Amino acid sequence: MKLTTWILGILFAHAAALHAGESLVYKKAGERELKLFIEKPADWKATDKRPAIVFYFGGGWVGGTPMQFAKQSEYFASRGMVGVRVEYRTIPAGDKGPPVVCCADAKSAMRYVRGHAAELGIDPARIAASGGSAGGHLAAFTAMVGGQDDAQDDVSISCKPNALVLFNPVFNNGPGQWGHERVGARFMEFSPVHHITKDAPPTIVFLGDSDKLIPVSVVRDFEAGMKAAGVRCEAHIYPKAGHGFFNTGPAYTQTVDEADKFLTSLGWLVAMPKAGQ
Repeated sequence: MKLTTWILGILFAHAAALHAGESLVYKKAGERELKLFIEKPADWKATDKRPAIVFYFGGGWVGGTPMQFAKQSEYFASRGMVGVRVEYRTIPAGDKGPPVVCCADAKSAMRYVRGHAAELGIDPARIAASGGSAGGHLAAFTAMVGGQDDAQDDVSISCKPNALVLFNPVFNNGPGQWGHERVGARFMEFSPVHHITKDAPPTIVFLGDSDKLIPVSVVRDFEAGMKAAGVRCEAHIYPKAGHGFFNTGPAYTQTVDEADKFLTSLGWLVAMPKAGQ
């Protein structure tokens, strides 16, 4: 049976038992401190080696807040993972250029999580990246695209996640696609779909077929490219759903259900019991 609302209700009934949301500084950018917001399972210990999922908020690279994925992070913490929500710099007002600072911070955050896996109780070989819209771009960017590293990063630590869980992500920054007006002729420096290789991590993607920003064809092309490279990629297309559909209502439950099954299939989670068991 699918993970249904009643199962989610059982899990969220235990939310109060989770470790209170924690925050820590992963990087300083000038005078600004950038933070990670962390949800841990109730029985978490520093000696654990748990899988983790790192979330990047959406907002067109110009806005947004790490609160966007609080529910998803809490849910996966209730399932035994460590949830991490990233605060990153957005493009400053009036700047019409590419998301250089966003990309740099995205990689810095992944390197911090992997580099501090021991104290976070995380298995450095089981870290997923996740995000919605421009945040989905950043998650995929850390996995697939070289460059845009912060000069202060220890680049000997890999920023590449071991899996991707993406919600209406910006995959293609090429001509005619979302974000191209910012990246222009530099699109190859930013566009994940142009950097698919056999080393890409297994990926699950969620998109509504009425999304006015990301066409279904973009996701289907990405899925085809991943499969041609021999990489697992699942695309879930939701009828009559627009951009950001996954944040609330039945679509939230459905997408969390599918993400749970995907991570379970990787051996990162224990399968949920069926209703009545």
